[in-house]
Amino acid sequence: MPGRRHRHRRRRPWLTALRWGLALVAVTAGTFALLDPFAASGPSPAVAGSPPAPVIREAPGSDTAQPAPLSVSVPSVGLSSSLVGIGVDATGALVPPADYAQAGWFDAGVAPGEVGPAVLAGHVDSRAGPAVFYRLEDIAVGADVLVTRADGSTLTFRVTQVAEYPKSAFATAEVYGPTVDAQLRLITCGGEFDRSRRSYVDNIVVYAGLVP
Repeated sequence: MPGRRHRHRRRRPWLTALRWGLALVAVTAGTFALLDPFAASGPSPAVAGSPPAPVIREAPGSDTAQPAPLSVSVPSVGLSSSLVGIGVDATGALVPPADYAQAGWFDAGVAPGEVGPAVLAGHVDSRAGPAVFYRLEDIAVGADVLVTRADGSTLTFRVTQVAEYPKSAFATAEVYGPTVDAQLRLITCGGEFDRSRRSYVDNIVVYAGLVP
């Protein structure tokens, strides 16, 4: 059911690799089952459904976009990272940063603070151990997500929902669809690890809204 969070312990392949010496690749570029909302070619093969309507780039009455985000932190789970711009591959799948310790901002979408859903993504782990968004599914509703920006300001977003979706049925409209206010989405991989595909089968999505 969309929006439902499944609480279970994820099987982390890097633990198995450490025990048995297996060379497992936990997360590879392009494994997020996400859709570029501006893609003209339609949804990624990993995404069910139709592309959402384009998100709103600027707040009503605004002549310029918001300052670019520089970093994100979630104090309640000890998450902190600078942000780099990320995009999508030829299939429309969001490509996370090459650095497993680095979070990324989908800079073809809205910036945090603009009306619409700003999207941040990062790896959950690697064969070496936990990655930048390892504790994403542990974030509680009501937790604060802080985003610092190029103008020196800090925005506070409050978590409203934490959801887990199969990559084969990703909630594209809920994640990328237009909103009436400034929203934030933090995304990583989750669920069981499919060794044949060397990828997790689900995505974890944290939804948050801007605190006035």
